[in-house]
Amino acid sequence: MRAKPIVVGLLLAIAVVAWFALDLGRFLTLEKLHEHQEWLVEQKNASPLLFGAVFFAVYVLITGASIPGATVLTLAAGSVFGLLWGIVLVSFASALGATIAFVVARYLLRDFVRRRFEKQSAAVDVGIKKDGIFYLLALRLVPIFPFFLINLAMGLTAIPVTTFYWVSQLGMLPGTIVYVNAGTQLSQVRTLADVASPMLLGSFALLGIFPLLAKFALDRIKARKVYRRWVKPRRFDRNLIVIGGGAAGLVAAYIGAVAKAKVTLVEGGLMGGDCLNFGCVPSKALIRAAKFVHRARHADTLGLRNARMEFDFGEVMARIRRVIATIAPHDSVERYTALGAEVLLGHARIVSPWSVEISNSGATRTLTTRAIVIAAGSSPVVPPIPGLSAAKCLTSDTLWDVSKLPERLVVLGGGPIGCELAQALARLGATVTVVEMADRILLREDPDAAAAVASALEQDGIRLLTAHKA
Repeated sequence: MRAKPIVVGLLLAIAVVAWFALDLGRFLTLEKLHEHQEWLVEQKNASPLLFGAVFFAVYVLITGASIPGATVLTLAAGSVFGLLWGIVLVSFASALGATIAFVVARYLLRDFVRRRFEKQSAAVDVGIKKDGIFYLLALRLVPIFPFFLINLAMGLTAIPVTTFYWVSQLGMLPGTIVYVNAGTQLSQVRTLADVASPMLLGSFALLGIFPLLAKFALDRIKARKVYRRWVKPRRFDRNLIVIGGGAAGLVAAYIGAVAKAKVTLVEGGLMGGDCLNFGCVPSKALIRAAKFVHRARHADTLGLRNARMEFDFGEVMARIRRVIATIAPHDSVERYTALGAEVLLGHARIVSPWSVEISNSGATRTLTTRAIVIAAGSSPVVPPIPGLSAAKCLTSDTLWDVSKLPERLVVLGGGPIGCELAQALARLGATVTVVEMADRILLREDPDAAAAVASALEQDGIRLLTAHKA
């Protein structure tokens, strides 16, 4: 399958090289058009349909192969076919040729680009899917952007072929009209600058901004429709309300407070959120202890003999709680109050785009705000397995309350959290089995990286059951 794109690419390369080597572009100059204008008109009058078909095919070929000369052909259309038929021929031929170049670029390069720049391509495709029509229309309306580059670039995106065709034809129509009309007055056109004057290009640039302005206006209209069921306050109690006192919420509140905005931070649980209390901090502290034990047990690989390691799991967990307590003041109510933010412990409910209801211990208050940041975090999901809740299963939140190492442990889920906790507990002496529904662990990571992690886990004695469901 890969051979076909290579062959097509070679044929196109040979055609382009031959074009420039034989200097075929000398026939598509304004001087040649002036020289042969009468002959072209005679040929058209002798056989209008045949000459029109040949002209159409040549125009499609030139634009499809991204060869310079389309501007001169557009002027020729006006001088030979007149304004109306010149516009019709050039409009359809240019759109068809551009679509051919678009399809060829997609066929030859898109898979290669997507493999090399997978994340960037995915982000571009999301933007194109949302606003691709407006972007393409704006580019087509401004002739200062080379159309062959637009064809190539759009071929690398996920924009549909039919959408590319009709938007291109619509966007190129104003320029087509201008150049075909100039062709009807060919005797007055001595250089291409006579057509593409700075004032004309400026007008096209303003025309290209129109789709973006139209999109902005449509977005505002949509927003008004969404918000019309609420009354926007004339004055606001706060500039910013942040819901959630975890890592993201603390950063948002910090930036707002440093900028001297009126900020209220609402937290319904523990300040610091998942990162401080259940995630980053405790897990890395546990991993450090487990790594130390693991190295001691394998000290012979370093030439060290009779290395002994004794530890108490309860003391390891107690140290983890001390580490959390050491860091907690940096995420505390007192610190953020000192920074100038108001910190409220309670639960928030958004009642309008500008209002948040905050409740705690039966008391409720409502604050108006210019902006709301939702950083409420997440919580572990306990699968609906019969008897699991009655067995008092552990989660990544409740594990840190344990003071005795489980002898045997089944970890449901082979994601990053499951893998790191499984390895740490296995290195501390637990018998661990990881159950994953997918055919491999760490499904979001590259296969080779996931395979390396799986090998390391198995070397630590962990049993991996992939493609299994509990």
